Amino acid sequence: MEPFDPTFLIKLGVSAILGLIIGLERELKRKPVGLKTSLVICIVSCLLTIVSIESAYLSEGSDKVNITMDPLRLAAQIVSGIGFLGAGVILRRGNDSISGLTTAAMIWGAAGIGIAVGAGFYIEATAGVILLIVSVEVVPVIITYLGPKRLREKELSLRATISEKQEIKSIIESIKSEEIAIENIRIKDLKNKQHLLELKIIVDFRRKTVDIYYTISKIKGIKDVEIESL
Repeated sequence: MEPFDPTFLIKLGVSAILGLIIGLERELKRKPVGLKTSLVICIVSCLLTIVSIESAYLSEGSDKVNITMDPLRLAAQIVSGIGFLGAGVILRRGNDSISGLTTAAMIWGAAGIGIAVGAGFYIEATAGVILLIVSVEVVPVIITYLGPKRLREKELSLRATISEKQEIKSIIESIKSEEIAIENIRIKDLKNKQHLLELKIIVDFRRKTVDIYYTISKIKGIKDVEIESL
């Protein structure tokens, strides 16, 4: 028997720690993929990479058959196989906005970190996790304050019920006068002789959604208002 080699335990431990960091970042943001999922992805990816490498070097050819294996062949399938998890967290809302792309990318990243640790690239995997967290947490904040004006704005979906058709134009002008940019307009007649005004609006990212709600609610002619962050 070959002597016990604790290297694989070290790899799994490092992978678990790095997966924990990624999972905590998602958990703190109340995202669908949190601590447990990230841990499972990192640890199992690392384990499969270890198995793939060890199996390649344990396989021996006979006199007649020469067996050759790619040490990372199994690990390569992790990258493509992890896609079904990523697809499961990407959601399309009723307002045609898509959410979950960052979480799906983090799932793919966690698998990559596990593969890197399993292959023995500890420093590279650690640097990768640090860059991931900086990219997701720090860079967006810096860009928000120092980048173009467009990056300092946020989009909201506004639905308002209006009683009189003749007031729609004046209501739109009143909304614009409150330093609210309108990107898209949709008007729909309701069965109760009322009218539904749907707007995609753009405001400064520092303005609170509640304050915008109060501002819109005070406009004459609007019966009720619904605002949703995109």
